[in-house]
Amino acid sequence: MNPVYTQLGTTIFEAMSARARASGAINLGQGFPDGRGPEDVLAEAARALIEESNQYPPMLGTALLRQAVVGHYRAHQGLDLALEEVIVTSGATEALACAIFALVSPGDEVVMFQPLYDAYLPLVERAGGVAKLVRLEPPHWRITADALAAVASDRTRLVILNSPLNPAGTLVNAAERALLADFCVAHDAIAICDEVWEHVMFDGAQHRSLIAEPGMRERTVKIGSAGKIFSLTGWKVGWMCAAPQIAEVLAKAHQFMTFTTAPNLQAGAAYGLGKDRRYFEEMRAGYQRSRDRLTAGLVGLGYAVLPCAATYFVNIDLTASGVEMGDVAFAEWLIAEAGVATIPVSAFYAEAPVTNVVRLCFAKQDATLDAALARMERRP
Repeated sequence: MNPVYTQLGTTIFEAMSARARASGAINLGQGFPDGRGPEDVLAEAARALIEESNQYPPMLGTALLRQAVVGHYRAHQGLDLALEEVIVTSGATEALACAIFALVSPGDEVVMFQPLYDAYLPLVERAGGVAKLVRLEPPHWRITADALAAVASDRTRLVILNSPLNPAGTLVNAAERALLADFCVAHDAIAICDEVWEHVMFDGAQHRSLIAEPGMRERTVKIGSAGKIFSLTGWKVGWMCAAPQIAEVLAKAHQFMTFTTAPNLQAGAAYGLGKDRRYFEEMRAGYQRSRDRLTAGLVGLGYAVLPCAATYFVNIDLTASGVEMGDVAFAEWLIAEAGVATIPVSAFYAEAPVTNVVRLCFAKQDATLDAALARMERRP
């Protein structure tokens, strides 16, 4: 069997969620909302299921959804994409897999930033790539020129960037985008930009993609997710956008991965992407209110909470909170003794982990957050 997979354990997200289901713990670990999502988007997907074709849609995705992606990014991010530059995938993780398998050859070096989404490393290794890991640290989690220089070589071929960054809840700033663009151009590297959180940003922030930086239009794969945009994580509808010479190769990987995606879900996603700005503003405002509710509750219990500019997550700094436990031990104590599931942030590191930060999901109803806070009145 392939050692990349035989040596892997169950993801921390599934492990903690399984324990929450078995024990009745409140699950603030895995990042999914506990609401239904927008009713009109659900209704459009349901209508398409009954009234339209349920046979194979085009491998690249329906023209309706691909055009919706083009129009959405033009309206919201000022990007000028063409239809042939958009490929629909069965979720953003499939898009990541396709991009990595299409662009990485054995021995290629791939720059990634820790904390990192847990799918990145095994996918790169399965493609024969060599991981070059940049360690980011709280509270600011910033990328520096020195850190990039330390991992660069003449075999640097790819950079994988997640911004907004899960689990840190940070955004790559203008200086970091310029730094990364210069790095990619200097090393003739392609950037895979995992931008699934591009709409879940707070305090008036606006998403800026690396693809818009000078020199990056022809060397960037931009990945998005309907599941994150519409709070429908189970739909697994995503897409990847890239210049034609890259998109052509991405499509060849995709055709032998999932080939296509449920047509009614594509119809629902296309409808949603065309919604007016008010939906996106209200969605962000709702999550910001939940962020503030959970943060205020945690601070009231004596926990030090790190800044959160985006995503569904806030982080507790255990050291600053006076908790003399590592993140794994604290997460184990909290689910066993208080009945609240969280995620230790060390799980997002492949080496030299940060061990004093725990992640909590605030994409929940007020009653769920309040019940979790009541249980967390117990402290180790």
